[in-house]
Amino acid sequence: MKKYILALDLGTTGNRAILFDRQQRIIKKAYQEFRQIFPKPGWVEHDPNEIWRTTFGVMKKVLSGVRLEEVAAVGVTNQRETAVVWDKKTGRPVFNAIVWQCRRTQKECEALKRAGWSKRIKQKTGLVIDSYFSATKIKWILDHVSGVRQKAKQGRLAFGTIDSWIIWKMTEGKCHVTDYSNASRTMLLNIKSLRWDKMLCRKFGIPFSMLPQLVDSSGVIGTLSCAGLRTEIPIAGIIGDQQGAMFAQGCFEPGVVKNTYGTGLFLQTNTRHKLIFEKNLLSTVAWKIGRQVDYALEGSVFIGGAVIQWLRDGLKVIHHAKETARLAQNLASNEGVYFVPALVGLGAPYWDSSARGTILGITRGTQVEHLARAALESIAYQTKDVVVEMEKGLGRSLKKLQVDGGAAANNFLMQFQADLLGSCVERPRIIETTALGAAGLAGLAVHFWPSKEAFLKNRSVDRVFKPRVNQTVSQRLYVQWKRAVIRSLGWHHE
Repeated sequence: MKKYILALDLGTTGNRAILFDRQQRIIKKAYQEFRQIFPKPGWVEHDPNEIWRTTFGVMKKVLSGVRLEEVAAVGVTNQRETAVVWDKKTGRPVFNAIVWQCRRTQKECEALKRAGWSKRIKQKTGLVIDSYFSATKIKWILDHVSGVRQKAKQGRLAFGTIDSWIIWKMTEGKCHVTDYSNASRTMLLNIKSLRWDKMLCRKFGIPFSMLPQLVDSSGVIGTLSCAGLRTEIPIAGIIGDQQGAMFAQGCFEPGVVKNTYGTGLFLQTNTRHKLIFEKNLLSTVAWKIGRQVDYALEGSVFIGGAVIQWLRDGLKVIHHAKETARLAQNLASNEGVYFVPALVGLGAPYWDSSARGTILGITRGTQVEHLARAALESIAYQTKDVVVEMEKGLGRSLKKLQVDGGAAANNFLMQFQADLLGSCVERPRIIETTALGAAGLAGLAVHFWPSKEAFLKNRSVDRVFKPRVNQTVSQRLYVQWKRAVIRSLGWHHE
């Protein structure tokens, strides 16, 4: 009898493998960080080979000591939009992966906007024109890496988001695929026809031969078989990390909103079969299972938990992320200090690539406690920015926010979030929901769980945070935040 599902969570700063049982208990897990490469200000890269080595390492560690015949399937979830281009014959990347946070194609995006492409791209893809998405990253590699465009024209190159790259490696080059949730983040998928858009591919100069085959988010696509690890375990689930979290949170009906507090912040609500277009938000594929396609409305914030990582690794004013809650609680308020973490520009709802990080309200009495509190509060403020836009698009008020991701473990942040929204914030027992979503979709494909409902019945709540602060006070704080954001906009112009 099959006992486990293996989930691979391929994140922005590291890779994680988790072994779940039928009751969604974590049996084993392993995690390994990989390097963040910053060649120039605003540029972010990863080494695709290092991503594969760390993935293989955590996978092998989790599977050691486990009878492989007891593992029913593998599910893969991944950082979206990050672009990898590799040689189909040698399997070698032609360049580093260009990360979703990278702003190197900002000029290209501004030129597209000036040329009047915004409406057309929004209608076709559900996305705004921004260097966040994959299309301009692929074009940059083809334009700037010697000899690469010629190889692409000859059909020798493959493109993929991280799911495609890792599954290629896991199947030793047998499968070049992506699911619809990841494809909808490339700015190349027609979100209505669910096909690669020929006109957009021509516009960006990307040959069709580079693109992966489109597959369902839940379904067997190949077998895990790579160097030193020969198995018969089916690869049966692929999902973008945010859609994976939404699936695990049980966001199957409109009106249930989840926010993942990871490197960035990602709010989503399921709109089922209806595409809703909101000016400052994204329309995206939630998942495709069989003939059923669910869509989602999303607000993507570029810097969420990464602001805490910056305090740790950039400024070196803290040693561990957990310290921030204690530091923040040492103050009765933020004492007028606001931090707009536009470290790679601002995403939803501002979409300003030229915005830059701004700390306001500093006095001689400002200490590390103020920076920690302002950083944590910035995460909650940015979440509220998106909630306001989402309520406009849905035509209804938020009743409850379901949260997950690493920063959701911070009690100070979750309570401040509830106070700011004036709504309950619900945290599940398992906050590793991106991995759990991939496990659920893989499990459905191999009947490990017979239905979405059977999968969801194992979900349990860890804690509900209820608003404690008068909404007049919260609104005053939020108005001051909006003033701070205005000062960060349009800062960087080449």
